[in-house]
Amino acid sequence: MTKTKDNLFKPEKLSAQAKSEQTTSIAKDILANETSARQKKTERLRALRLAQEAELGPAPKATKKGKKG
Repeated sequence: MTKTKDNLFKPEKLSAQAKSEQTTSIAKDILANETSARQKKTERLRALRLAQEAELGPAPKATKKGKKG
């Protein structure tokens, strides 16, 4: 098969099943990347929170105020 402008720049037509599989694969990749990023962010924020709590000591307990009236 010779390379021509037509067969280099025109994508092959995909079947409906192939399109569906491609879409599913891309969606799963996107979700996996988002999950990974969310977990990294959660770990980073948790470490910062724990470091801040260790630096400040235990949080003071809130006192209950009496009823107004």
